[in-house]
Amino acid sequence: MSLAVAIQMDPIEAVDIQGDSSFVLALEAQRRGHGLFHYLPSRLSLKDGRVYARMQPLEVRREKGNHFSLGAPQIMDLATADVVLMRQDPPFDMSYITATHLLEHVHPETLVVNDPVQVRNAPEKLFVTHFAELMPPTLITSDREEVAAFRAEHGDIIVKPLFGNGGAGVFHLGPEDENLNALLELFTDLYREPIIVQRYLPEVRAGDKRIILIDGRPAGAINRVPAKGESRSNMHAGGRPERAALTRREHEICEAIGPTLKERGLIFVGIDVIGDFMTEINVTSPTGLQEINRFDDVCLEAEIWDVIEERYGAGHATPTV
Repeated sequence: MSLAVAIQMDPIEAVDIQGDSSFVLALEAQRRGHGLFHYLPSRLSLKDGRVYARMQPLEVRREKGNHFSLGAPQIMDLATADVVLMRQDPPFDMSYITATHLLEHVHPETLVVNDPVQVRNAPEKLFVTHFAELMPPTLITSDREEVAAFRAEHGDIIVKPLFGNGGAGVFHLGPEDENLNALLELFTDLYREPIIVQRYLPEVRAGDKRIILIDGRPAGAINRVPAKGESRSNMHAGGRPERAALTRREHEICEAIGPTLKERGLIFVGIDVIGDFMTEINVTSPTGLQEINRFDDVCLEAEIWDVIEERYGAGHATPTV
């Protein structure tokens, strides 16, 4: 099976070949004989009911400073591609949402991974609220009085933007911290959306576990330990990856959410777990493949491509939810 694979992602020039999950997905696709094409989300167009992208043939290799080659730009009708990997990084803003609407025109005849409708319907910090029993106490609101009441109840809290990513804009406020009102004023100036407030989980000092689920089943995990003086464990914010195995509680969480992920056609998902609680379900552009591969001596990107090829061979369709 040789597939035409279009990868919608950020500039290939800027990827970290030792850490980027999109890069190893491309490497594995190339190893299997699939043809690769790269394009930026800004190069998508919809004309007369058909979706096009200005893209370039792509070759990748694990050579620092020489990790890719791009061919001449060409306009490609995405209906002629076999698979589209939607891999651009958040933020999950109107540009991101628009891209899902455009890709919806070609999916599932062209298999888009992850399903663009479900990506649109499952933003990280909102989708997880459908599993409230697995979450820490959480408030989503624009009402400052509600925030004050939540803080009075829980004392130690985390405040973050609803559609942020990579640990940006995440604040830990202790019970005596006097910056809450100023922070809410800042968030009001920066964002039109509500904010998310959660009870602070001190277990984060021991790490925030990223668990990768492939077609609804847990495939591996890493623990991300915050840097000294940090409450954020994201690797973008200086978190240190460590080898990790799943606990009984984490298996329970995966068993609870796995069937829903599979039903929604969400092939590649990363969830975040602190202590006994799930805090996010990442479906836009999950990361962590390379770190898990190195710690566990596995090849998760091969498992992802096994599912993609199986789904393609079965006629591309994903269940309707």
